[in-house]
Amino acid sequence: MKTICFYFQIHQPFRLRRYRFFDIGNNHYYYDDFQNEEIFRRIVEKCYLPANRVIAEMIAKSGGKFKVAFSISGTALEQMEIYSPEALDSFRELAGSEHVEFLAETYAHSLSSLGDAEEFKAQTKKHRDKIYSLFGVRPKVFRNTELIYSDDISELVYELGFKGMLTEGAKHVLGWKSPNYVYASAVRPQLTLLLKNDRFSEDLSARFGDYSWNEYPLTADKYVSWIASTPEAEQIFNLFMNYEVLGSMHAAETGIFEFFKALPFFAEKNGISFSLPSEIFRSNGAIDAISVPYPMSWVDEEKDCSSWLGNVLQQEAFQQINRISERVRLCEDRRIKQDWIYLQSSDHFYYMNTKHYNLFSPYDSPYDAFNNYMNVLSDFMLRVEAQFPESIENEELNSLLTTIRNQAKEIRQLEKQLECLKKTDGTKKKTAKQTLTHEMASCDSLAVN
Repeated sequence: MKTICFYFQIHQPFRLRRYRFFDIGNNHYYYDDFQNEEIFRRIVEKCYLPANRVIAEMIAKSGGKFKVAFSISGTALEQMEIYSPEALDSFRELAGSEHVEFLAETYAHSLSSLGDAEEFKAQTKKHRDKIYSLFGVRPKVFRNTELIYSDDISELVYELGFKGMLTEGAKHVLGWKSPNYVYASAVRPQLTLLLKNDRFSEDLSARFGDYSWNEYPLTADKYVSWIASTPEAEQIFNLFMNYEVLGSMHAAETGIFEFFKALPFFAEKNGISFSLPSEIFRSNGAIDAISVPYPMSWVDEEKDCSSWLGNVLQQEAFQQINRISERVRLCEDRRIKQDWIYLQSSDHFYYMNTKHYNLFSPYDSPYDAFNNYMNVLSDFMLRVEAQFPESIENEELNSLLTTIRNQAKEIRQLEKQLECLKKTDGTKKKTAKQTLTHEMASCDSLAVN
């Protein structure tokens, strides 16, 4: 039986304010709160709230047959907490359904898998804990930032305890193979993979509202019939896209919500079901392994990582932020750790992209984005330097901090022992005093007699 696996990406970065050269060392607040709130609230009203209502309605009307998976970055969750608690509540309502699954990813929607294995693991664990604290579920399946994947990344994901992962079904990797099966990592066969079906995903995310498309308008009946007409052996259709496809990238006036509402009816009519990623991994074994020596993603025609690290501006910024990662992890300053997370969002590097015009960039040019980011990063590095001077090597610094923490721990233990001794000594003195008082009373009694 053919099945459709819907997965939606939800992410918003903390955008940076205009940070001038003369702000370095003088102002340590980096974020454009007005823009962040305005953009987030707009997306909530256009997409998150109405789309969540539609998803809940589809689940209810289909008797639980419709199912969907979400991956929500930690920075998006934080913005929900700050700007739109009602959006967070609507996701909590969906989380209470067994027909919705939440996936794990890097907390900051970062590129850490390409440059810092320890940071990648730390962010994934932080994100997993955040999902549990908000929704009461622990993600079982991993999805990396922008579906970035390689053999090396699969090693890291497996070490984190995941048995399943989502990624792109890139043509240069699959060749003649179809994405409509379960595959496995070439270096970790125990890690199974679901690959995005690019054609059917792009029909919704990119072509749905395109008047020049020869299949416009796209109806649910037509769309499901295309899936049903694929070879019988191809059973799994992974439709991966941004959640903003619903209501933001395609406005409600395009009929996108009505299209989705009709999908369960026509799917059932054609004998097609809906499945969660974890369900597919449980019921299907890998038919083959795929080898991906160089990282791929779901962006652009090349399906590589050049949109974030393809030019010297991006590479320099990425190199500089990774240079201080070990020192930041040693730091216990809450503000530094928070800024560290926010500065790693992949969006900051995407704004420096010179490949094509960036519709979502808040900057006038990629060079403007680079200058602004590097000004912020320069100030941030000064703050880290103030705590951990570069004149001290990382290994020496780590050793010193370990010694200090051990000494602090030993001091706390000695203080507890001293407190216990004081209590014991006080008890002994009290007992001795009571004994002496009793003996004196006895002596007085004998003297009277």
